[in-house]
Amino acid sequence: MLPATFKLCAGISYRHMRKMTGLRKNAMVAIHHELNMLAGPNPSSWIHHVRRRSSLLSSRMEEKQGYNEEEVMYVKQGEEALQKSISILGDQEGWTTEIVAANGDKVMSKMLPDVGKVFKLEVLLDQRSDNLYGELVDNMEQMGEWNPNVKEVKILQKIGPETMVTHEVSGPTPGNVVGPRDFVSVRCAKRRGSTCFLAGMSTQHSSMPEQRGIVRAQNGPTCIVMRPSVDDPNKTKFTWLLSIDLKGWIPKTIINKVLSQTQVDFANHLRQRMADNSLSMEMAPAC
Repeated sequence: MLPATFKLCAGISYRHMRKMTGLRKNAMVAIHHELNMLAGPNPSSWIHHVRRRSSLLSSRMEEKQGYNEEEVMYVKQGEEALQKSISILGDQEGWTTEIVAANGDKVMSKMLPDVGKVFKLEVLLDQRSDNLYGELVDNMEQMGEWNPNVKEVKILQKIGPETMVTHEVSGPTPGNVVGPRDFVSVRCAKRRGSTCFLAGMSTQHSSMPEQRGIVRAQNGPTCIVMRPSVDDPNKTKFTWLLSIDLKGWIPKTIINKVLSQTQVDFANHLRQRMADNSLSMEMAPAC
């Protein structure tokens, strides 16, 4: 039930920007500057460099690029999810430890008055951020092949290089404690420098109404942040903020256990997937 990942890789096209003039160019430069600031080493600096004007300027830019009203709405939703997520992650106070695995993987939680209970996974992965990006973004629709918590991920619509709408169906839980759930989500992705931000929240899409026999759950704000380890650039500090309302009559104690364990399991499945990819590349015949 991972609110699966997003289109990260779209940076600013400098050739395109050189052709801009006046306010349009100034708006793009302002957005680029603030997102570059986000990629700094200090997590607490994120909130100080994300401002509402970034979302407004970005939305105006999308309108000028010929997007229709619905597409602009999705872009704005994605930007909102990103800003809310960064605000939550930027506040280091009030987190309670849920799980600490033997390998150091940690899940923490926090109650927020306007969101509810959120979970935060913090792990160190022995992979470069670019490699993780390739798996989580380029091969996003293949996630069901290696993550048993996800049955299917499908991209319903792409809006430019940084926004998409997806449909995800969760995999079975042990003992069927939680029945089938699905999500329709808008995703916003930003990549600045060596840091990737992947945010999302629930939305609606005409091509994917609620399905019979599956509970339509809600998620968001959610966000994955990947950045190179300060000690070793070949490793990645991976943070995943998770906020989900599974709907139905499930006791909160069960929900909390399922969600926190899902995050730990995801990190392990991702490690195995990346290890398998590395082995496949080593065994591939040279051209």
